[in-house]
Amino acid sequence: MILADWQITARCNGGMVTPFDPELVNPASLDVRLGDTLLIESAESPELAPYPLHQHTQENPYLLKPGQFVLAQTIETFHLPDDIAAQFMLKSSRARSGLEHLMAGYCDPGWHGSVLTLELHSSRQLHPVALWPGMKIGQMVFHQMAGIPQRSYA
Repeated sequence: MILADWQITARCNGGMVTPFDPELVNPASLDVRLGDTLLIESAESPELAPYPLHQHTQENPYLLKPGQFVLAQTIETFHLPDDIAAQFMLKSSRARSGLEHLMAGYCDPGWHGSVLTLELHSSRQLHPVALWPGMKIGQMVFHQMAGIPQRSYA
């Protein structure tokens, strides 16, 4: 069963998501926002290197180049109880801009104390995709488990 807005609000007020902003609650999901650091490729190393986003804004965004891949994080930290699973979905407005999330957004019950890592890719061929900290990047859909798992993720 997918949680409704009032259930999401009650769970988040109980600490399931921090920080919690009630304005981000939708009928069956919670909007999540892009954090302030990306991990990007560099010519010097095969390892992804941190890139601070704090100097970027909606008016002066980071421009994700066509075909570029980055790792990002949400602002929100998740503390899923043992009876709730969650799944990240990219906001449709971001998908229409050419942004893709590479579908590693499932969170088992008991997943606790972590931001969500996002695998982002630009599918655009000619123009960049704009990213800035605090932008609504996606939404979390919360699922009530039919029972408590015998083994928690925690």
